[in-house]
Amino acid sequence: MAKLTFAGGIHPYDGKDLSKDKPIKEVLPKGDLIYPLSQHIGAPAQPIVKKGDKVLTGQKIAEAGGFVSAPIYASVSGTVKAIEPRRVVTGDNVMSIVIENDGLYQEVEWKKVPPFETLTREEKISLIREAGIVGMGGAGFPTAVKLSPRKPEKIEYVIVNCAECEPYLTSDYRKMLEEPEKLIGGLKVSLSLFENARGILAVEDNKPDCIEKLKKLTQDESRITVKALKTKYPQGSERQLIYATTGRAIHSAMLPADAGCVVNNVDTVIAIYNAVICGRPLLYRIVTVTGDAVADPRNFRVRIGTNYHELIEEAGGFKQPPVKIVSGGPMMGFGIFDLDVPTTKTSSALLCLTRDEVSAMEPGPCINCGKCVEACPGRVVPRKLADYAEHYDEEAFLKNNGMECCECGCCSFVCPAKRPLTQVIKSMRKMQLAKKKK
Repeated sequence: MAKLTFAGGIHPYDGKDLSKDKPIKEVLPKGDLIYPLSQHIGAPAQPIVKKGDKVLTGQKIAEAGGFVSAPIYASVSGTVKAIEPRRVVTGDNVMSIVIENDGLYQEVEWKKVPPFETLTREEKISLIREAGIVGMGGAGFPTAVKLSPRKPEKIEYVIVNCAECEPYLTSDYRKMLEEPEKLIGGLKVSLSLFENARGILAVEDNKPDCIEKLKKLTQDESRITVKALKTKYPQGSERQLIYATTGRAIHSAMLPADAGCVVNNVDTVIAIYNAVICGRPLLYRIVTVTGDAVADPRNFRVRIGTNYHELIEEAGGFKQPPVKIVSGGPMMGFGIFDLDVPTTKTSSALLCLTRDEVSAMEPGPCINCGKCVEACPGRVVPRKLADYAEHYDEEAFLKNNGMECCECGCCSFVCPAKRPLTQVIKSMRKMQLAKKKK
């Protein structure tokens, strides 16, 4: 039987053995917690607390600033120390709520949620919106908005991205092994919003233990299928995932809903379960701390707002000084220069490496080998797009489908001339998206 996959892609060293076999470890933060008001796509959240206020774990501290926005909750008890700009992982200064942790972790009185079968579609979406859930695979798009397409009856597939194709990351893998019932429960909640949809748990075939466990737990679920995908990067990219599991193709001008699909990642689906079944807002996320510079690489259950320095301490510190620190994975992540920043809803990993191979590369001229075209899952010609971008030829860039690039990094990875193709194309795409937004 042919394995489910897509055209193009690469097979980089995955580095998952460093952390995949260790259970998730809970982290209790020690210092102040910082909650940036922009942790999602859309309008920043608006503070509803002020300096000096006492807060409890699970208390709302900022409300959504619009329809495409999300509220924020305190993940510890303590005192609001300040509301001021603080540096975040991208290097920007973002208005943030700073809470002095009292170390008591006192919680609000949780409201009991009625059985989800008795709730209306609007009530379920309201619970998801109120819980502050956003896409936790990196994009940060408010989940309640994603689950509210214009024509819900046209949605035929609710896909859970269990691929975790990014090298070194193992948080979804550990979640699937340790909390599969919550994952399936969250998918069932999502399916209840779309009466004509079937659920797909899409897992790469390098995770046979997860596939076996999920198949066993869903054997009596007529609306849920577990699909094994060929292990290949970027199998977890939204467009490639939809094509591999349904055979439907989408382009940059389309949303998954236009192809009858809704896609969420593992952590997001479990957060849906916690919101609708347990009545809990988004307070935690799983972060992979890994790399050959880390003494004890593993996954941590982190309270949002925790400082990255504390995660490095929990991982045993550095066994060798890191030369490169990346927020996220090596393909889609970005280098950071300061660990004194908070984890947010979209923090997925901290990768600490003893070598910076990219900086050591000396880019040369293109040799017209075609490897970038072979590897590109977007089926464009990265070499040409990079040339257009470097010469600011916007017309040619758009004419040659530059916006179809998904910024996966495959072209840069395979280029024998070591040209920074993805980075150059990404800069031009950002310019075009900014113009479109205006």
